[in-house]
Amino acid sequence: MSETTTPSPADPVRIGIVSISDRASTGVYEDKGLPALQDWLTRALRNPITFEPRLIPDEQARISATLIELVHAGCSLVLTTGGTGPALRDVTPEATLAVAHKEMPGFGEQMRQISLAFVPTAILSRQVAVIRSQSLIINLPGQPKAIAETLEGLKNADGTQRINGIFAAVPYCIDLIGGPYLETHDDVCKAFRPKSAVRPAR
Repeated sequence: MSETTTPSPADPVRIGIVSISDRASTGVYEDKGLPALQDWLTRALRNPITFEPRLIPDEQARISATLIELVHAGCSLVLTTGGTGPALRDVTPEATLAVAHKEMPGFGEQMRQISLAFVPTAILSRQVAVIRSQSLIINLPGQPKAIAETLEGLKNADGTQRINGIFAAVPYCIDLIGGPYLETHDDVCKAFRPKSAVRPAR
């Protein structure tokens, strides 16, 4: 008689989500960044998630301090939205680079590549990604639609992947820096790992 086993639950993960906006942080208008981030991550990941949300103004020192706080709180992944353009108050990339131990330029390059499929002004975006300690920090665009597009990538009409989204590489990056094993719902975003890094079914 064959024995059936119940798969072990996925690793829990703590994720920092940071919306950076002068006006939203002072209540001038409703913030849409945090709900968009939380919704997408909840759909994409199989892991139990504890979110650490922050809504803060476009102040470089405040942004850097918030990122450090979230790393110290045990967030393996920190996603920011807003403040990455060329305007005078857009300082999110500078604040992020200021706390970096390593820069990961491929994430920004791919985000701009995805956005260029829609608008020529994507070249004005300055998103960066960095590693601090055992945390991956990524700047995302400010609009909910653009957040989903850059994370998921672009698909053809038949559902096949046309341009890879950046999140496909996030779980393996977090593996390499000693974080939890992130498992994704393939219909939202299929994580890519070398065969040697795929955890056997439990």
